[in-house]
Amino acid sequence: MAIIGNIIKGIIHATDIISSEYNAAEEQRSVLKNLLETAKETKFGEKYQFNDVLESNNPEKVYREKVPFSDYNQITTNWWEDVQEGKKDVTWPGSPDYFALSSGTTGKTNKRIPVTDAMVSAIRRAGIQQVLALRNFDLPADFFEKEIMMLGSSTDLEEYNNALEGEISGISASNIPFWFENYYKPGKEIAKIDDWDMRIQRIAEKAADWDIGALSGIPSWMELMLQKVIDYNSLNNIHEIWPNLQVYTSGGVAFGPYKKSFNALLGKPITVIDTYLASEGFIAFQDRPETDAMKLVTDNGIYFEFVPFNPDYIKPDGSLVQNAPSLTISEVELNQDYVLVISTVAGAWRYLIGDTIEFTDIERAEIKITGRTKFFLNTVGSQLSVNKLNDAVQHLEKEYDIEIPEYTLCANRIKDDFYHCWYLGTDSKIDTEKLSKSLDNFLKDANKNYKVARSKALEGVKVNTVSPSIFHDWSGANKKKGGQVKMERVMGQDRFAEWETFVASKI
Repeated sequence: MAIIGNIIKGIIHATDIISSEYNAAEEQRSVLKNLLETAKETKFGEKYQFNDVLESNNPEKVYREKVPFSDYNQITTNWWEDVQEGKKDVTWPGSPDYFALSSGTTGKTNKRIPVTDAMVSAIRRAGIQQVLALRNFDLPADFFEKEIMMLGSSTDLEEYNNALEGEISGISASNIPFWFENYYKPGKEIAKIDDWDMRIQRIAEKAADWDIGALSGIPSWMELMLQKVIDYNSLNNIHEIWPNLQVYTSGGVAFGPYKKSFNALLGKPITVIDTYLASEGFIAFQDRPETDAMKLVTDNGIYFEFVPFNPDYIKPDGSLVQNAPSLTISEVELNQDYVLVISTVAGAWRYLIGDTIEFTDIERAEIKITGRTKFFLNTVGSQLSVNKLNDAVQHLEKEYDIEIPEYTLCANRIKDDFYHCWYLGTDSKIDTEKLSKSLDNFLKDANKNYKVARSKALEGVKVNTVSPSIFHDWSGANKKKGGQVKMERVMGQDRFAEWETFVASKI
């Protein structure tokens, strides 16, 4: 009998009894006031008159009137360069304990994002909220006695100006509470290995010693790890070595495109729970099994604003025009794409995180990530979000019974005409003309703007298929394997030319 598991499960379920009624708007007002109060004597707080904002009758309105939007480049040039040099009380009291290195999707340059002790604590609290939400998933008591494989970047952090730096997954793993250490795998020693291939090799060698009940990590790298464990131990599927595996906590990118290839590595179905942990904070997690949408963490050090996703508000580099309107969580509508803007306990203020979201349930504050501001495909008016592109790829998987875990595309000018040029990552041999026609027809039906564009300046669709391993090699060439870098779903023409040269070198 799972005695400890029953105790833990009982505690988790008891929290549901004592929890108060949820009001996201009130929680967000409180978060904003706490942020402003804490940072009012920083250089940023003094410049933008946080004291005046706090004394106003409508702090949300005055805050957005006084403080400009910033993306990473803007806030770094104006403020975070001083933070990175070790200066104190710039955008948050004191100086950060960590810097989260993030290369985003291109991997070309490292962003160095402040991570304060307050943010580390907020991430930990959000993680506890997610664990408590497991009461909604009807998991057996013995699940709570199993080990958890957290696959992220190396926890071997480097010193930088009296702080430590590394990717957010490594920072989070290096700050796990002591009581969790016995559950955490691959353990501190293996997690510190910087070389991805060496770390995965050690995991494969030790896999038989562990009783893994849950996995956590980015889908693409998780798949590669599972495949390595399967191959090294001569298995048919991962459940032959981890029979009690029941939950996968996905994050970093949408799980949908990986669903079919991921499930092919399993011996039986498992529960997939989506999370939204960015370098800037723990933003949302899936709270219940009835939906794959995620609940915003509205009471935990992040204040959210939502800019309606309108091409007129987006600059070519993906940043926002300063007169773009922003909404609070009490003003949003269902099924509308919004650019996500955050203010945090790490000293990010009206910060453009780069993602677009839509609300699926406003009362529960549940969202889905629909894409990236830089990945919105609007050449010749096609107006396609990553969400629609993911749907199109999953349509192909279903129609042709194939796996396409990776893809990228570009609105490419060929001679005088524009084409949507796709590369699909699949080992299946399917006629590319059929794939092109199927993609084109699906997107015409799914998006009226695309259909209009196809009748005008968008000439057609071209498809190439390549091995998914080429996508992994591309990510590895741009940045260390296994890191937070994600595959670009939409590329500009210059980047796409680099991609095609890389593909040609691998074929």
